[in-house]
Amino acid sequence: MATPPQESVSLRRTLGPVLVTFYGLGTIIGAGIYVLLGSVAGFAGPLLHWSFLLAGIIAGFTALTYAELSSRLPQCAGAAVYVHEAWWRTWLSSLVGWLLVLTGIVSAAAIANGFVGYMNIFMTLDPALVITLLVLVLGSFACWDMKASAIVIFAVTLVEVGGLLMVVMFAVMTEPLPPISGASLPSGPGNLTGVLLGSFVAFYAFIGFEDMVNIVEEIKQPNRNLPLGILLAVVLAITLYFIVALAALRVVPVNELAQSEAPLAAMMQASGGSEVLISLVSLVAVINGALVQIIMASRVLYGMAGKSMAPALLGSINPATRTPVIATVLVAALVLVFAIALPLTQLAQITSFIMLLIFILVNLALVVIKHRSYQDYDGINLPVAIPMLGALSAFMLVGYQVFNLLN
Repeated sequence: MATPPQESVSLRRTLGPVLVTFYGLGTIIGAGIYVLLGSVAGFAGPLLHWSFLLAGIIAGFTALTYAELSSRLPQCAGAAVYVHEAWWRTWLSSLVGWLLVLTGIVSAAAIANGFVGYMNIFMTLDPALVITLLVLVLGSFACWDMKASAIVIFAVTLVEVGGLLMVVMFAVMTEPLPPISGASLPSGPGNLTGVLLGSFVAFYAFIGFEDMVNIVEEIKQPNRNLPLGILLAVVLAITLYFIVALAALRVVPVNELAQSEAPLAAMMQASGGSEVLISLVSLVAVINGALVQIIMASRVLYGMAGKSMAPALLGSINPATRTPVIATVLVAALVLVFAIALPLTQLAQITSFIMLLIFILVNLALVVIKHRSYQDYDGINLPVAIPMLGALSAFMLVGYQVFNLLN
C-alpha cells in the first residue's frame, strides 16, 4: 500500500487535562449506564451492581496499561501502534487497527439504537429515520474543529453526571422496594453466572478510555495529561456506575428494569421524579457517546493511513477544520448501516468481544515492551503484573462467554 503524501496541515494540540478527562468520562458514561443498565439487569438480576464493578475492575487493569503505553508511544491509532512496537508485524497491527475502527462503528451504532429508546418517550417515529438523522448530524459535527467538539463534550458530560446524581438522589429519598422474591426475578442465568454474563455486557460501558488514546496528537503535554485523564475517567465511571446500579435496584423491580428501553427514565418514574427531564438528559448523553465513537474511529483511520495500514486518502486533513473529514464521513456512513441492521444488546456484545481480544494483545504488548531496554523513558512505569493481570482477566471473560455460547 502506498505511503500517504506528506501533509502541510496536521492535527492541532488544543486539549488540556480537564478536557481530556471529561472527553473520556463522557464517552464512558454516554455509551454505558444510560443505555445498558436494563440489558445488564437481564443477566445479573439483583446482583446488577456487582456486574458493573467486576467489569470496571477488569477494565481498570487494561486502563493502567493504556496509561503507560500512551505515555511511551503518544501516537494516533494507539492499540495498532502498541502492537506493532511489540512484535513488528504489520499484518497484526493492521488487523488491530481495523478491529478498532470496527468497534468504534459498532459502538456508535449501539448508542444510536439507545437514542431511539429515549426518543420514544417524547414521540414515536420510525427508528430508521431517527437513527439516520442522528448519524448525519453527528457526522457533520465530528468534521468540525476538535477543540470546539471537546468543549461541547465537556459541557454535555457535566450534564450527564448531574443527571446520574439526580436519579440517585430521588432513589435514595424513595421508600425502597421489599426484598426480592424468586417470582420477581427476570428469566435467565442467576448468581455467579449472571454476574459474569452481565459483566461481559457491562464491560462495553467502560471502553471509552481506549477512545482517549486516539486523540493523543491533539492533547497538550500528552505524556502527562493523557495517562492522568485515563485514570481519573475510569475511577469516576466505576464509582458512578456502582452507585446508580444500587439505586436502580432500590426503586425498580428487576424484571421491569431488564425490559426497559429507557432504564433511567423508569427509575425516575418509580421515584416520583420527572421522567421527561431525565429522558432529555439521557438523549444528550447518548448523543455525546456516539459523537466520541465517531471521532475515535476516524482518528484511528487517520493514524493507520500515516503508517500505510489504510488508504492514503483517509490520512488527509482538511485545512479549514484541521480534522480528517474523509475518514469521518466513511465512519459515519458505516455507523448508519450497522445501527439500522442490528439491535442494541447484540451490538454491545460484539463490541465487548472485539475489544477484549484487542485488550489481551495490548496488555501482552506492554509486557514485551517492558522487557526491552528503554533507558530514555521516564514516564509512568507500572509493575509487569498489571498488564499480565489485564491480559488474564480479559482472556477469562472472553473464554467464559465462548463457553456459554457453546453450551
